[in-house]
Amino acid sequence: MSRTSIEGRNVLVTGGAKNLGGLISRDLAERGAAGIAIHHHDEKSRDAAAETAGAVEAAGAKAVILSGDLTTDAANARLFAEAKAALGRIDVAINTVGEVLRKPIAETTEEEFDRMSDINSKAAYFFIKQAGKHLADEGNLLTIVTSLLGAFAPGYSTYGGGKAPVEHYTRAAAKEFGDRGISVNAIGPGPMDTPFFYGQETEETAAFHKSMTSLSRFSSTGLTDIENIAPFVRFIVTEGWWMTGQTILVNGGYTTK
Repeated sequence: MSRTSIEGRNVLVTGGAKNLGGLISRDLAERGAAGIAIHHHDEKSRDAAAETAGAVEAAGAKAVILSGDLTTDAANARLFAEAKAALGRIDVAINTVGEVLRKPIAETTEEEFDRMSDINSKAAYFFIKQAGKHLADEGNLLTIVTSLLGAFAPGYSTYGGGKAPVEHYTRAAAKEFGDRGISVNAIGPGPMDTPFFYGQETEETAAFHKSMTSLSRFSSTGLTDIENIAPFVRFIVTEGWWMTGQTILVNGGYTTK
């Protein structure tokens, strides 16, 4: 089994039922992954998880569906244990979990701050921790963050702020896991044409984001197309295995004008 190919390798994808996570699950299966563990959060995404699992199996890979809230260390430990029990070993771990809140700082409640920190920062930290314990040697660990680490827009203090620590966690884990040949990286997409984005936007603010995207007229949506993120994921877990401790912004021309 070559680390420069996804063929024969087992992959765990959190948030792997739909949107970018679903696309990643299907893409890696179509390119020869042996198995995909598809995590989803709750009953609302169960049907989407089943649909993605069907596509994974149609591509010739084994599919297993796992669920749960990942905002505790224990939940992440259980996730990896269940994935390993189903697939035998985990070679690639990809965390796409996140939640967006668009709200001015002056109006943000303590409860909202805590929830955003739990989902975007704490869950990512303990996913990285458990990946370090459970990933096979010479594996790949990848977290989806946000281009708001480099470009800024009003109202996203708790989202961008919650994702910001993950950049440091990525560098720290790259140092700590490197002696086992595990590469640790992050990808920060720009605003994508998914319900994840539109759930927080009005028609006017969505148009604003499209106006901030220099290459918008070259995408199919005016935003970052999820189809343009999957090749970066694929590259990092195969040909780009030697990269580690990096955060790559894939922002579709998102600028700070």
